[in-house]
Amino acid sequence: MKRIAIVGLLIVVASLVGCDEQTTVQVTAPRPAEVKTPQDFREIIRSAKEKVFPAVVFLKVAAESMASGKKVRQEGWGSGVIISPRGEVVTNWHVVDKAVEVRALLSDGTAMHAEVLGSDKDTDLALLQLKLPEDASDLPWASFGDSSALKEGDFVMAMGAPYGLSRSVSQGIISCTRRVLKRVSQYSLWLQTDAAINPGNSGGPLVDTEGLIVGINARGSGGTNLGFAIPATTVQMIVKQLRDNGKVKWSWTGLRLQPLTDFDTDMYFEGIDGVIAAQTEPESPALRAGIKPLDRVLSINGTNVSAQRDEDLPKVRRMLGTLPLNKPATLRVRRGEKVLTIKLTPREKGKVEGDELELPRWDLSVKTINQFENEDLYFYRKKGVYIYGIKHPGNASMSDLQESDIIAKIEGKDIKTLEDVKKIHAEAIKNVEKDHRIVLTVLRNGLMRQIVLDFSRDYEKE
Repeated sequence: MKRIAIVGLLIVVASLVGCDEQTTVQVTAPRPAEVKTPQDFREIIRSAKEKVFPAVVFLKVAAESMASGKKVRQEGWGSGVIISPRGEVVTNWHVVDKAVEVRALLSDGTAMHAEVLGSDKDTDLALLQLKLPEDASDLPWASFGDSSALKEGDFVMAMGAPYGLSRSVSQGIISCTRRVLKRVSQYSLWLQTDAAINPGNSGGPLVDTEGLIVGINARGSGGTNLGFAIPATTVQMIVKQLRDNGKVKWSWTGLRLQPLTDFDTDMYFEGIDGVIAAQTEPESPALRAGIKPLDRVLSINGTNVSAQRDEDLPKVRRMLGTLPLNKPATLRVRRGEKVLTIKLTPREKGKVEGDELELPRWDLSVKTINQFENEDLYFYRKKGVYIYGIKHPGNASMSDLQESDIIAKIEGKDIKTLEDVKKIHAEAIKNVEKDHRIVLTVLRNGLMRQIVLDFSRDYEKE
């Protein structure tokens, strides 16, 4: 009969291999694995925060807008983060858009001006340079981490100056690492977090538990635990170009893409390879190259591409957007049963927003038509000027002119550029005492109409 010896709280069978009936086996209980306590986690968070929080800056921006029909100086605020010892600051494009002055408040209370080195509307990013005093030293700055390594559930902190208040930190987790925001950014996915991102947090850093910047806060949804940040991998790519060129030289092909599994349109294509050409823009390199709707693009310059879902499209668009400018690219395309090789030469995308001009006394502002900003107007006129804003009350508002009217002619003279309008306006104001009426020929919803603008009243003085 076998005996069992009880040592401490453990029960060990004495008939193990190598033991006879009379052997008593003594076993030491293993120490339980160390479990991190809430205090340990707080130390991790505190350490991570201290690495980045001193580098967060509050930005106060003075910008000029003509959307109301006249040039108006507006003040706004946002956040940024210092990313180099020489005082480079990353923020959002929308924080410094049309800025004429940017002031930065550092964590130690030091205030200084900043210069916009470059910005990119397509990715909503901007790079600033602090105007440091000659004796500046020990400037706090933070480093980037690898946003591609993030997973849903990872802990993050959103830093910034919400609502223009003092710097603060909110915490949460990564809710989604590959969020698509349609019609917002075509070249990059977004990080979704439930860490609070409120107005004013824009441009601040999203930080991981290692104290590294994994994203730049850009969008919040106001009390719904939905915040969105631009991944650090995208930020680093854009910052390099802004530092070197003052802008991002995106290539443009005019090729619009569709995933193989398009739930929104209820269209599904067989296979897992390639991406569908949904359409080609008028007068675009893709159209001239002969790409047709429903062609399946299999590779770009020898690199295979595939977009099974919407989340896969930004990567392919970025490949097209970073093709060498004005150099033929090779696309392998399947059309029906045939596989074709097509040469496509992209051009620089250029401005994605038109230039603006204020027209005092006429009490309106005008803007150049841009194919990326005004697709509906570009359909009617590829090059031209439209009414951007109308002042209320004012001479333009008393006429039948409307915002988005394309100005085809003024007093019978063709209008193609802002300079055309500027010259006529200057002459009209010069002779206002002799003649205070002009005739504008405008294109509205495809129909031409003649409108008389009487600018006899000076609303600025009334």
